[in-house]
Amino acid sequence: MISVVQLGTVDYGTALELQHSLVERRKRGEIGDVLMLLEHPRVITLGRNARAANVIAAPEQLAARGVEVFECDRGGDVTYHGPGQLVGYPIFDLRGFVPPVGAVEFVRRLEEVLIRTCADFGIAAERVAGMTGVWTTPGSPQRPGETEKEKPQGKIAAIGVHISRGVTSHGFALNVNTDLSDFELIVPCGISQKPVTSMAKELGTTIPLSEVADVVARRCSEVFASEVRPVNALDALLGHPVGVPMRAPEEIRKLRGESEETWA
Repeated sequence: MISVVQLGTVDYGTALELQHSLVERRKRGEIGDVLMLLEHPRVITLGRNARAANVIAAPEQLAARGVEVFECDRGGDVTYHGPGQLVGYPIFDLRGFVPPVGAVEFVRRLEEVLIRTCADFGIAAERVAGMTGVWTTPGSPQRPGETEKEKPQGKIAAIGVHISRGVTSHGFALNVNTDLSDFELIVPCGISQKPVTSMAKELGTTIPLSEVADVVARRCSEVFASEVRPVNALDALLGHPVGVPMRAPEEIRKLRGESEETWA
């Protein structure tokens, strides 16, 4: 069973702390598998293998655009999160699947979830050998007036995970209605030779994030062969009353109390 919680817009530091809390609870067996689906304000994150040079923009430029910068323990290089992007954080115990799922297989399954999600909206997507993530398929259906040669392959989803004692954290970012100009602040995932794209760019229209989130949850159920259930409150997820509704992200900050721990 995978509990799916849609949080709306949550700042990166709050989401990171919530992940850490859920991971510890999952390790202790206090909760089952959880998939958090949310949206972040503008933020650049640096994974364990990140090169500082892949953040192109100067600190002053980032500050002017309201972009935070965080270091984190996920795999991968530099990536960007922002409005219009669906971010998924699976807190899964890979040892609980039958047969158990390894790290590489877990990443391949996340890619498959995203490939199937794109297909549901009429976007052909695929893997690229030797790279992690999901790219649009060259020559996939065009918007009116476009030709195949005008349709380059673009990266539509990034993946970066962390696994501790079999329990996963971090996850994927699917560009739905994302402002792609923000990717000019970085070299996305350290890959400069392929452009970044979004579902909105591919389709020529915006899509409600909640609609995409529902499809992701359904495809996750298929790919991981596990039933999913929507959870609307932390009470239901954690098994005790905390009075924090999942769909009011500003209230989640109450979980942090007066903590001044710095994540960036």
